[in-house]
Amino acid sequence: MINGESYKPIIAEAAKMAIGEENIYERVFIFELLKDKNDPNAVAGAVGFSVRQPKFYVFKAKAVLLATGGATLLFRPRSTGEAAGRTWYAIFDTGSGYHMGLKAGAKLTQFEHRFIPFRFKDGYGPVG
Repeated sequence: MINGESYKPIIAEAAKMAIGEENIYERVFIFELLKDKNDPNAVAGAVGFSVRQPKFYVFKAKAVLLATGGATLLFRPRSTGEAAGRTWYAIFDTGSGYHMGLKAGAKLTQFEHRFIPFRFKDGYGPVG
């Protein structure tokens, strides 16, 4: 059975080699998007802090990708046993990206959809 958590360390190592370890900031909690002063419809950076050290970060950017995940913890998963802790029910998917996007002026749509994992004999997974 292929599990997503097995791929994360492999992909992280490839990313570090591709863009350089000095360009990766890990364990930084981003809590605010910075608007572009010249374009009210654009985001020009983000603000956050380290969850391990007393450090505060201000990031400037030409483009910002908001990839915080969904809001899987708004609902209790139907999975039981081993499946309850799989990566598609990530504890980090708190909906914070929705909040930051909304505060920055994004139009949020398609909230009527809810993720339900596909189940089949001897397996389960986020393919549905």
